[in-house]
Amino acid sequence: MHVLVIGAGIGGLTTALSLHAAGIGCTIAESATRLKPLGVGINLQPHAVRELTELGLGDALAATGIETSGLAYANRHGDVITTLPRGRNAGYRWPQYSIHRGRLQMILAEAVRDRLGPHALRLGLAFDDFQDDPQHGGAGQVAVRLRDRRTGQEVLERADALVGADGVHSAVRARLYPHGDPLRWSGITMWRGITETDPYLDGASMVVAGADDGAKIVAYPICPKTRARGRASVNWVAEVRLAGPGPAAGEADWRRQGGLEDVLPHFAGWRLPFMDVPAMLAGAGRILQYPMVDRDPLPAWGAGRVSLLGDAAHPMYPVGSNGGSQAILDARYLALALAGAGDAIDGLAAYEDVRRPETSDLVLASRRFPVDETVKLVEQRAPGGFADIHQVLTPQELAAMAEAQRAIADMDVEALNERPSWSVPTPR
Repeated sequence: MHVLVIGAGIGGLTTALSLHAAGIGCTIAESATRLKPLGVGINLQPHAVRELTELGLGDALAATGIETSGLAYANRHGDVITTLPRGRNAGYRWPQYSIHRGRLQMILAEAVRDRLGPHALRLGLAFDDFQDDPQHGGAGQVAVRLRDRRTGQEVLERADALVGADGVHSAVRARLYPHGDPLRWSGITMWRGITETDPYLDGASMVVAGADDGAKIVAYPICPKTRARGRASVNWVAEVRLAGPGPAAGEADWRRQGGLEDVLPHFAGWRLPFMDVPAMLAGAGRILQYPMVDRDPLPAWGAGRVSLLGDAAHPMYPVGSNGGSQAILDARYLALALAGAGDAIDGLAAYEDVRRPETSDLVLASRRFPVDETVKLVEQRAPGGFADIHQVLTPQELAAMAEAQRAIADMDVEALNERPSWSVPTPR
């Protein structure tokens, strides 16, 4: 069996490593002519860290990311409502990591080249189309038409399966669903950047201040080297609601340059006890601007020998820091399903049967911003701030807030810790 993966992002690269570990051949076609460590920070949840650790990347993650200790929710004054333990502090056998997306991609790309060989990752090839090819070689395959971006020439590839892991603007998904599959905007615009600052709280915490009905700041440190010299390289996301939910206007490009003058007025005066938000925004070397978008869940991710993975299959709001983590889970389960099936068609069907319902539920749940409802309740009851949260919320309301966070971001601790490995046993 040989699988052609479109896209060399986190999902596509993890797919290649997982297929290789399962004894299945794989080639990645990536439209970029060069891979560069682009982007800002992401979080890897324990369920994703488990899978990358089982792929032999645990030490690289530990050396590159910050093990997240807790998640502090605060109001716009910086009064902490609750702090929820994360990763191993919450009882998981694996940590949660806050890490630079581009550096994680480089770790995965290097592992693909080392393990699969330098020709397994083919750059500068854009996806154009596919069609079933039942006669080639006496066995069913899929014929994939690619275009060399450097020469403009057509490149024809054949594989037993085609997996579109080409992101929120997936060309494979557009081929499968050319009509009636629009991007959906939450009404929130996000500005993102990385700023070196003094450490805050315990130096390893993620902070969310504010709520989705106005302005909200999300921040977490991502660089062990910066921490080693007593500073913090903080990834921040400034979210501002500008409208109600509706169709996305224009193209959502996460690489679009943003302007400080556009975001800073929304956070004037946000000098929290542990964080000067305006100074942090102003201190970023580069600001990216991106609308918070998703798509409605699909009735099917593909048909026959074609399927989707990661953001191509289930783009979701970053409410539970789950986008990259779910792509990693997709990749690992895809390899397990293909290795256990009689052919590629059955394997892709088994993969979708498990992963599509789970991720569809997450897409819809992420639209509800459940934790923000409690933050807004605190603002209503204590608009000027508070000294003791227990004078604002009942124990039951605090417990409901913690449960809302777990429902959107976490797996059951015992279930993850005790679940059998998704690694395919190596034949003796």
